[in-house]
Amino acid sequence: MLEREWSHEDLARLNRSQQKALCEEMRAFLVDHVSQTGGHLASNLGAVELTLAIHMVFDTARDRLVFDVGHQCYPHKILTGRWDRFDTLRQMGGLAGFPKPEESAHDAFIAGHASNSVSVALGMARARTLKREDYSVLALIGDGALTGGLAYEGLNDAGASNEPLIVILNDNGMSINPNVGGISAHLAHIRTRASYYTFKKYYRNILRRLPGGKAVYRFNHRIKTALKKALWPCTMFEDMGFTYLGPVDGHNVEKLCHTLRWARELNAPVIVHVKTQKGKGYPPAERTPDLYHGVGPFDKEKGITPSETTEFSAVFGKTMERLAAGDSRVCAITAAMASGTGLVNFSRYYPDRFFDVGIAEGHAVSMAGGMAKQGLIPVFAVYASFLQRSYDMLLHDVALQDLHVVLGVDRSGLVGADGATHHGTEDIPSLTAIPHMTVLAPASFRELEEMLEQAVLHTRGPVAVRYPRGGQGRYTAGWNRRDEAVLREGSDVTVVSYGVLINEALDAADRAAEQGISPEVIKLNTLAPLMAEPVVESVRKTGRLVVVEDCVATGSIGQQLCAALAQAGVAPETVRLCNTGDRFIPHGSVAELRRSLGIDSGGIFQTITEVCHGKSQT
Repeated sequence: MLEREWSHEDLARLNRSQQKALCEEMRAFLVDHVSQTGGHLASNLGAVELTLAIHMVFDTARDRLVFDVGHQCYPHKILTGRWDRFDTLRQMGGLAGFPKPEESAHDAFIAGHASNSVSVALGMARARTLKREDYSVLALIGDGALTGGLAYEGLNDAGASNEPLIVILNDNGMSINPNVGGISAHLAHIRTRASYYTFKKYYRNILRRLPGGKAVYRFNHRIKTALKKALWPCTMFEDMGFTYLGPVDGHNVEKLCHTLRWARELNAPVIVHVKTQKGKGYPPAERTPDLYHGVGPFDKEKGITPSETTEFSAVFGKTMERLAAGDSRVCAITAAMASGTGLVNFSRYYPDRFFDVGIAEGHAVSMAGGMAKQGLIPVFAVYASFLQRSYDMLLHDVALQDLHVVLGVDRSGLVGADGATHHGTEDIPSLTAIPHMTVLAPASFRELEEMLEQAVLHTRGPVAVRYPRGGQGRYTAGWNRRDEAVLREGSDVTVVSYGVLINEALDAADRAAEQGISPEVIKLNTLAPLMAEPVVESVRKTGRLVVVEDCVATGSIGQQLCAALAQAGVAPETVRLCNTGDRFIPHGSVAELRRSLGIDSGGIFQTITEVCHGKSQT
């Protein structure tokens, strides 16, 4: 059934048996393809029926469907004509793992981070009203994303706006408020029956036509609301101005369609509360949905087997356990990323000192500031691309008071298949611009252990330790406690890098040496405050500078070193800054992306050769 072009009208005409068959085929398709390419699996398996119901009721080429996070958009992409590109999912030049308007008119908005969907959807709804256009606007948000404060800013405004807007709450693991026993189930059953909607619509329309009917309807509605509050305390959304529908079985297409049609007819802010099961239809994902959230390629028959490869995140977690054992002030904070940041065992060994705040990075940093002010040593482990959400708090609640908060900045630099929304390429300019901030860049597991210990136990003020996704390379040495290290002495060109990219620089220098070129390779350890003197002295000798880093150009370490050279009165013959440029980098493997940007060993070797042979201008 998938191998055809489905229109909204085609989907709307599906009977019950066809709906079931299509959902089963989509699930099998998802398991087949994600097991080959990697991607987000459990969340997509749980959203199959809900996505089909949305497409049966709404035409997403015209109606606007705004995803929150967007990792559950695979069924949407299948139903909008992209099934034949799933073998390229998250591959360089292939189908993105998140909504991408460039791919299809059905993708209303880029979505890679959480909690913004209601705000975006409200903006679209207000644009529709001001432009006197006619289409529906939906925000599809998960219960996890509702832990982020931005979601409530959007809900607060949307509920009071009276704009026709449908917020679909995909609840696959946590209720907003606990529902109460048999009355809750009974009301949910009644509210999702077609006859209920038909009667309510008829009743409302009749009263609106009668003299004084609107007043009667409002009076009856107030009585009903008061009674419901007394019996069923799930009224937070209604108190904010929404009409609440649900909870609805998220795997019953017929009930979902009835509820969505009624939500559209209400022509007001509506919350549709949908209950789904993560990983539905694939037993391994049903049993351990967290394990199947974001996956690499795996054997679909055997399921995922734990990887024995050591990564920087795991080293961070083990080091945190050791530091916590030796100092009772050490605490760990995560924003719903305990497994991704290596803190699962810490949470088991030190539950009183582990704090998962949900998808609320801003709150995490402010809370860390409060903990530090009262004498604890908080360590916030966070992905680089998520840290940017807390920039105001870093400035105001931490750095301004020079508080000792440690940031474990995971997934720094290029991360690969998740693409533009997840690359950690902006943290260098933002972090190094903050007064009082120390930024350390380990290049090996041993350096991470030693730098994290230094950051936690021996450094004053705010500290960021940034490290990449994945493992280490040829450089496995420990930290020499200096701000720079000359790893290779040379006389023709100064090559500067930091973090794991030093491996690419060393490989390039080896190749250059075979061609009779003598590169001096300097590894930076501390990026802020930046001690540029050793680089300045090296450039005085070589007359040429190449700086290699996987961050944006503006505000990069390369630009900061150029400023230091100018201040020192050193004018090199040639300078080449090799970075990600001033653009967003698409998805692809890290190796492919480095190669395309010229920051792999081959690209660096070519740059060194050009610089030393006078083929490049400053």
